[in-house]
Amino acid sequence: MSSRSPPKVWEKVERDPSSRLHVVIVGAGLGGLGAAIAILLVGHDVTVLESASEIGEIGAGIQVLPNSSRILISWGLEDKMAKYATMPRYSNMIGWKGNHLSRMDLHAYGKALGTPFWDFHRANLHRCLLDRAIELGAKLHVKSRVQAIEYAQDKLTATARLSDGRAMSADLIVGADGISSQLREVLLGKPDPPVPTGDLAYRLLIDAKDMLADPELRHFIQDPQVNYWIGPDAHAVNYVLRGGELFNMVLLVPDDMPATSMTVDGNVEEMQALYEGWDPKIGKILNLCQSVQKWKLCIRPTLEKWTHESGTFTLLGDAVHATLPYLASGCGMALEDGAALGLCLAKITNKSREQKLQALRVYEECRKERTERVVDRGNYQQYLYHVHDGKEQRERDKRFKMFGEIDELLLNNPEFIARPRLESGDDPLPWRYYGVGGWLLAYDLEKDVELRWEQAQQTQQGTTRSRL
Repeated sequence: MSSRSPPKVWEKVERDPSSRLHVVIVGAGLGGLGAAIAILLVGHDVTVLESASEIGEIGAGIQVLPNSSRILISWGLEDKMAKYATMPRYSNMIGWKGNHLSRMDLHAYGKALGTPFWDFHRANLHRCLLDRAIELGAKLHVKSRVQAIEYAQDKLTATARLSDGRAMSADLIVGADGISSQLREVLLGKPDPPVPTGDLAYRLLIDAKDMLADPELRHFIQDPQVNYWIGPDAHAVNYVLRGGELFNMVLLVPDDMPATSMTVDGNVEEMQALYEGWDPKIGKILNLCQSVQKWKLCIRPTLEKWTHESGTFTLLGDAVHATLPYLASGCGMALEDGAALGLCLAKITNKSREQKLQALRVYEECRKERTERVVDRGNYQQYLYHVHDGKEQRERDKRFKMFGEIDELLLNNPEFIARPRLESGDDPLPWRYYGVGGWLLAYDLEKDVELRWEQAQQTQQGTTRSRL
């Protein structure tokens, strides 16, 4: 028995034309497709514009935490996603020389929270979202780069101006065009590039067969777990994909890329040299690598306002709050954004500016504080993982051990783990309850939207009464 019940699957709503919005979503990444699914399920029409010549997803592995798998399951994707998912048993924290520091029982947490930890190849997750959006009626257009947004004088619609001269009008336009978002700059009316964090990521995929052939490495495939090696100025993460076909490795090191580049081809020998002296298992794994890419890691500090005053344009996902990947929550926050936006748009009863603005205000209020916390904690994990050997490192490692012992006790009381907690804690293994798990993993999005919607209604009624 889990302590929290699994989510209910959303039923598709049939909506009267008088309250059915036409929503244009700019960007067919994970966040844009998630928003399309949520908005279609609550009865609106959706068109997705993608600048690329075909819709697909690059990259390698992605971790989906229970707060995110809850959303995917609620969108009717559990059976499709389970075919591609790996369910790791533990998340292990390991010192850079190979010494065990602490672990988290992911299966026990998943059981307590009612939804699992899943690991995917990004392409599989993206394809499942794309197929579901199309199944629900999304219209998709590739080679459709949006350059500007224009607002109707009556403030009821907006028009997306495309680079090829086409134009598309909508009741609402959602900018989900990722970390290098042009629509963020359109909303602000000025350039606003992503902020470098000083780190870059090497991302590599290794054929599991090569690791199974090595007696020292085969356990990584046979017993899927998430492993973090942490050390001076760098760390490494790995986990299994596609049920044991691929091994995903991400190496996080100081950024030496040109300022204007986001992705470049990496040098395998240079990458291997950065981990000389580390746990010999890392060296053995890296020796199996043939080629690699480097990705500059940037963040997007949140904006004061995500939404245009007309109520016809808003932002979502990495365009507004890109984070370091050190909480494994960039995708999760984008999926939550899409779900929250759908739930808020479910509440409208007409297409008026007032109704759309209220829905977007509640959406923004629901998402802003939470995503800011994720960005801040991701920055803190960067510091925690990269401490040099010495006093601070020894203090951190003591906390790993102490909170690990506390966590073992908590697992005897799974109802406690499922109980939301507002505060962040000092546990350096972040997803455990006394790290950020109490507010990140145990979050109830639908309850949050309902509560904030009621508060907005009460405020509006109070304002109306005071005018009378």
